[in-house]
Amino acid sequence: MTDRIATYVYARDAISKAGVTSQLHCCPDITIVDDAQLDTAQVAVVVTDVLDDETLRVLRGLRRGGVPGTVLVAAMIDDSAVVAAAEAGVCGMLRRSEATPAALGRACARVARGQGEVPADLLGHLLDQVGKLQRHVLAPRGLTFAGLTARETEVLRLVADGHGTAEIASQLCYSERTVKNVLHEVTTRLQLRNRSHAVAYAVREGLI
Repeated sequence: MTDRIATYVYARDAISKAGVTSQLHCCPDITIVDDAQLDTAQVAVVVTDVLDDETLRVLRGLRRGGVPGTVLVAAMIDDSAVVAAAEAGVCGMLRRSEATPAALGRACARVARGQGEVPADLLGHLLDQVGKLQRHVLAPRGLTFAGLTARETEVLRLVADGHGTAEIASQLCYSERTVKNVLHEVTTRLQLRNRSHAVAYAVREGLI
């Protein structure tokens, strides 16, 4: 079936890998891919006891390698593991004790659709951490989770509307030098080529 979710399973030990692979074989919407087919994987399931540095390297490597979504299955998942996993790009998390075929299949399906899966008892803690990050780290620097300041967003919106530097400066009551500095800061920080690339990036990411 072409509509099955291509899923890659990683574990350090063969027993863990075989166990989770066997569980996923019970899911009619999942098809397992091996190392040779990794570039076709829609979801990668990483199995471990604890979220240590080596596991984080694997998770980041899978994301850099082009796997769209990752699911972490770990024996222990606490507040710090949830935050670290999220920073590594993990979209779904399951405790090994809760990793039934149905739960694994649901997590893979949700991640493949661009959604998330987090143990319910840890979701509140994750939201609390997100709030603290916004209040104590981003807000004091004038940033939001979008990665842009309010001023940068205003400038990019006007660029997207076709306005030149002088027009933007006039509308926002800035100097032309300030407008140029804002655009330079955005393109440098986000590693973009020019103002057109910055606008395209902002639109694609839903920032403006």
